[in-house]
Amino acid sequence: MGGAARNARKSRQQAAAARSVAQARGSNSDRNKIIAVVVAVVVVAALVIGGVLWINSSKNATQDSAIQPSTTSALGPGVVEKRDGAVVTVGKPGAPKTMDLYADFLCPYCAKLQQDFGARMEKAINDGQLSVRYHMVILLNKNSDPPGYSLDSANAALAAADQQKFTAFHDALFKNQPPEGGRGYDKAQLIKLGQDLGISDPKFAQAVNSGAYDQQLQAAFQQIQNDPKLQQDFGNGQIGFGTPTVAVDGKAVPAQGDWLSKILNG
Repeated sequence: MGGAARNARKSRQQAAAARSVAQARGSNSDRNKIIAVVVAVVVVAALVIGGVLWINSSKNATQDSAIQPSTTSALGPGVVEKRDGAVVTVGKPGAPKTMDLYADFLCPYCAKLQQDFGARMEKAINDGQLSVRYHMVILLNKNSDPPGYSLDSANAALAAADQQKFTAFHDALFKNQPPEGGRGYDKAQLIKLGQDLGISDPKFAQAVNSGAYDQQLQAAFQQIQNDPKLQQDFGNGQIGFGTPTVAVDGKAVPAQGDWLSKILNG
């Protein structure tokens, strides 16, 4: 083989080697891309699965849990709880001030109002200054999973009123409020709360299980949401009924700032 031939073969060998190196580099690059894509898919899948598990866990947070009785509710001597249809009046006879409070046990703003003003309202009740007419509203009845918690809890609260345990029952439901859109408490859990608060009369459980006051609550809600005196301006042209609503002499008043002092001192 002559020198020219050897040089040509050497050039072909070098070119082949260069192609092999380039192919190897390209292969490694593709492999790295594939690995990166697989890792990204796994991470995204893990996040999605984790998110779904967290959401389901949050939505079912009340499953098999007991509603803890409130330890802060203590009505004073002479305070009467009286149910009249779907309304429960709590106060001493002859209290100089009366207010109406419309609330849904699933409404987070209602829970906030109870948290901020509940103790002061109950003190005013115990002091004989205030009588509160509690209206159980079922505005968010479709906003639990499954739907119906607003109605079941309102019905149970009315049944508790018949046992003179309304205030304690009411306060415990707001203190242990389930998230809107999630699972509420079922009837067995509501009955267990009543028992934990000292209700032993079997009529309470019967009333909860049968939905004894469901029709009264539904009829009252239809009347409430169409009452022009309870309509409020929520801004941006949105006028309607919402919870919580505070009313004096049948007319809604702004529940802003220290609204309770205005009522007590008005």
